[in-house]
Amino acid sequence: MEKPWGGRFSEKTEGAVEGFTSSLSADIRLWKYDIQGSIAHVKMLGRQKIISRKDAETIIKGLEEIRAEIQAGKFEFHDSLEDVHMNIEHALIEKTGPVGGKLHTARSRNDQVALDLRLYLRDEISAILRLIAGLQKVIVESAEKYIDIIMPGYTHLQRAQPVLLAHHLLAYHEMLERDRERFEDCLRRVNVMPLGSAALAGTSLPVDREYVAGLLKFPAISENSIDAVSDRDFAIEFISVSGILMMHLSRLSEEIILWNSDEFGFVELPDAFTTGSSIMPQKKNPDVLELIRGRSGRVCGHLMAMLTVMKGLPLAYNRDMQEDKEPVFDTVDTLKSCLDILIMMFPRIRFKKTQMERAARGGFLTATDIAEYLVRKGMPFRDAHAVTGRIVKYCLDNNKTLDTIEPDELKGFSGLIDSDITEYITVENSVNAKKSFGGTASQLVRARIRDIKNRRKQGLKGEKPAVRKK
Repeated sequence: MEKPWGGRFSEKTEGAVEGFTSSLSADIRLWKYDIQGSIAHVKMLGRQKIISRKDAETIIKGLEEIRAEIQAGKFEFHDSLEDVHMNIEHALIEKTGPVGGKLHTARSRNDQVALDLRLYLRDEISAILRLIAGLQKVIVESAEKYIDIIMPGYTHLQRAQPVLLAHHLLAYHEMLERDRERFEDCLRRVNVMPLGSAALAGTSLPVDREYVAGLLKFPAISENSIDAVSDRDFAIEFISVSGILMMHLSRLSEEIILWNSDEFGFVELPDAFTTGSSIMPQKKNPDVLELIRGRSGRVCGHLMAMLTVMKGLPLAYNRDMQEDKEPVFDTVDTLKSCLDILIMMFPRIRFKKTQMERAARGGFLTATDIAEYLVRKGMPFRDAHAVTGRIVKYCLDNNKTLDTIEPDELKGFSGLIDSDITEYITVENSVNAKKSFGGTASQLVRARIRDIKNRRKQGLKGEKPAVRKK
């Protein structure tokens, strides 16, 4: 099949080269955006009288027919035409004759590809933002449902202090909120129109880039034509913020995997989201969560791949940049599927109150409360820390816990200790005493849940645009 650029070549492209250079298998998903961008471009060409309005109408009609054929599954793509862009242009010329060849006036594949990828990512980021909000919603709902459960908080995977399960779950809401902000900020830089930059230098034809930007709803236009066609920062940034989000999903998955083990016994996973063993009939494996944990590695790998592709490229466009599609596309697919499955799964996880509270009451999780009790009595914190350490050692030596040791025994460690100390070392009082802003006290956690829900309602009533004009 004759190449659109074949005029200066005397030999046909080797078949192996066609297969090696083709990106169709990856970029075929950009067809919708390619047609969308082309229609806007040709409207501008007709409006500016760079081509006749009649020719513009003919081209638009042909593009709309191609769009309908692709949607109906009747369009035939050819690997020999290298990519989705050349396939659509070739089909247009077959439909409209030489008129179709005018579509590429004042445009290069360099700015065309950059445009299509930005249009694609703009839509996908918007979808991802909705999924993040969906996961936040089910996490908040679980926090509210299980608001009265006390569990051990951990540091170094050792039981540290009692906290509300709801407070622990809301920590993931905060992570996701930062993810949401990062994607919204990334969207600002994605939402810049490169079309009109042509190959690298712009064009001598009287194009109207502002008009095209308006048609495609871009709030900003690229300022430098060389940068516009050689820039993939927006794609790298997208994968980077996706990597952070996947890291958060991996941490959440790992925690639930641990809690699901017999050693913790904190949760019961729904049968519909677990699998069995091919040899051990008793097994109920958290495979879905393990796969989310594992797939975070894929997204991190895509970030390294993109940085490596771009790190040595001189300006402007180089064919290496064709390798941007698969990392971006797989990141989108991986992220959306992981968010989707968690949104379905999370409301069906059952948190076990008895086991969690038993773990919170065991050990010495209220030791810090004893130290702070002594601080309130006037003892320097370091001295209070040492006294509490001796109390813990005494309990260990005598097979006691802080909720079984007698007040008279505690008085022996300091003259500042009185019978009222027992009020401070129950897990319930320990939790509710943590009233510093952002703490685990029940009244603070309930207030935070109310605040999140109110903000969500306000957002749904009148969402602010994610993209701000420069």
